[in-house]
Amino acid sequence: MHLDVVDLRTFYYRTKLGRSAQRGLQEALRRFWPDVHGMTVVGFGFAAPVLRPFLAEARRVVALMPGPQGVMPWPPAGPNVSALVEETHWPVEAGGVDRLVVMHGLEACDNPTALLDEIWRVLAPGGQVVFIVPNRSGLWARRDATPFGFGRPYSFGQLETLLARNRFLPERHATALYSPPSHRRFWLQTAHVWEKLGHRFNAQFMAGALLVQATKQVYGRPPQEGSRVTARGPLDVFGGLTRPNPEPVTSRGRAARARVPRMRGNGALGGSATCHQLTALLSPRPFSQGG
Repeated sequence: MHLDVVDLRTFYYRTKLGRSAQRGLQEALRRFWPDVHGMTVVGFGFAAPVLRPFLAEARRVVALMPGPQGVMPWPPAGPNVSALVEETHWPVEAGGVDRLVVMHGLEACDNPTALLDEIWRVLAPGGQVVFIVPNRSGLWARRDATPFGFGRPYSFGQLETLLARNRFLPERHATALYSPPSHRRFWLQTAHVWEKLGHRFNAQFMAGALLVQATKQVYGRPPQEGSRVTARGPLDVFGGLTRPNPEPVTSRGRAARARVPRMRGNGALGGSATCHQLTALLSPRPFSQGG
């Protein structure tokens, strides 16, 4: 279930806790992508709060917002780059996105598999996607005072397993939002201290948000029609018929060979028999009533 865009905008742009969370997420994302010059950066869900640092660097920045959530014009100053799209059908060409951010999109989606298929389609070969989701063991997922208290929270293992099953290769992960989700002045004023302590001691259980960077898996193309393919070990169907490999003859072997009927023309079955002779020997004979 998606939150309304009005509630998301109110939290991130009109509350001190939201602006503090915005700074923490921007810093965490910036560690993944320090340079996006000449790239196409796209955000899905409500990723506008973390896309602002890329406006002056990237070649193109687009904020896609799903229909159940709603859309708002963004950025406030300058040409609008936000668009209202269907959740699993985006008006984006295949392989045209270099960097993609999914924030408040995966945990609220009704069909995560279809969403991941669409992300895989639009992502360029070698492109990267970062998923920002609520941490199931953090305090932010246990309170509905923030947008991270809605939807399905994840752990690193759950999110990486979901991505691996949908043709993505998880590469890096990080955490953010270590301060308690409180609007009290003390916690807001010490938020930067909590962020530093959380990164220093890697306190994953305290983090409110998880960030996972992944790339799309591109499988090898099958050989084209007419191309030469070399088999490792070709199967010799009639091996031993044209080039016999005789074994030492024992008393048991003599008795077995005596029961093998000899063929006319080209010798016994163990010799140089032809395919037609072998077929005639193995084919069933018609039944006659005379005995």
